[in-house]
Amino acid sequence: MPQFAPLQNDTFLRALLRQPTDYTPVWLMRQAGRYLPEYRDTRARAGSFMGLATNADYATEVTLQPLARFPLDAAILFSDILTVPDAMGLGLYFVEGEGPKFQRPLKTEQDVLALRLPEPGSLDYVFKAVTQIRSELNGRVPLIGFSGSPWTLACYMVEGQGSREFHTIKKMLYGRPDLMHHILALNARAVAEYLNAQIDAGAQAVMIFDSWGGALADGAYQQFSLNYMEQVLSQLKREKDGVRIPAIVFTKGGGQWLEQIAAIGADAVGLDWTVNLTRARALVGHRVGLQGNLDPAILFASPDQIRAEVAKVLDAYGAPAAGHGHVFNLGHGISQFTPPEHVAAMVEAVHAHSRAQRAA
Repeated sequence: MPQFAPLQNDTFLRALLRQPTDYTPVWLMRQAGRYLPEYRDTRARAGSFMGLATNADYATEVTLQPLARFPLDAAILFSDILTVPDAMGLGLYFVEGEGPKFQRPLKTEQDVLALRLPEPGSLDYVFKAVTQIRSELNGRVPLIGFSGSPWTLACYMVEGQGSREFHTIKKMLYGRPDLMHHILALNARAVAEYLNAQIDAGAQAVMIFDSWGGALADGAYQQFSLNYMEQVLSQLKREKDGVRIPAIVFTKGGGQWLEQIAAIGADAVGLDWTVNLTRARALVGHRVGLQGNLDPAILFASPDQIRAEVAKVLDAYGAPAAGHGHVFNLGHGISQFTPPEHVAAMVEAVHAHSRAQRAA
């Protein structure tokens, strides 16, 4: 196992673990992406999205690009949530303008029962990238590893692509819940093993993205999404070489279930922009840290407006206190059309306003 440089900025990890920080740390979901011209240049050289994601040199390059521009407090591995079902044999491919699709979606009972955990070695390109990124960060900031949630992965695996209505998977969920649970149990094992391997490779925190949990009805969410995220968390390595590895869970559209999400064993809960941070903090108390939750569309406004909205989010969370923790983030991924200079204004505002809060 490689020896990594000591961590110089642990503010992000301290906030997740509800320890005191000098300011509120900030990173962005999808911070390495198409809004950066240097990312678009690297993507063109790689030839395709998967060419980028499966090459450790390219993945390292784009992971580090936003850190060269902005004083962010964490890096996040550049990859895709669908690497796991791809490694389970479903045949991931991308159609320009249409997003990811699978050649062999789970259409029949036979398809579901034939599903297997990823083949050994099939995701080594991800773990190689994690180690390389961690080495090249040289201790500057922590590295976040991630996966899609069992439910979110299943949505793509059954629908065969992204969906607005989720008719196909909901038909299976209500009509053949036994098959749905079979897929989800296998996914939970695969996700836990995948995240643990990222931790072994050098990830210093991990995040579970439940992008489609909010598509479920109350009751179904708890049974088919939350339950399986709890299973993943129960299998995760929470310490590496004597150092705590925090885990974050994020259900987009899951604000109404915040107290239940906070009870499944994560260190922090991500919030989308529909959630009131004052109320969220009151609901979770000392149980978990919170991450979020600026509306990504605000980054199309003027820098002065961005600074004002950043202040609103930080003021809604409120003054730091012992046993509480907040990581500033967007309520979802950054838009590809965002001006980079507006991101710079946001990051600067988070650091400046949160320091002023602590000085008051």
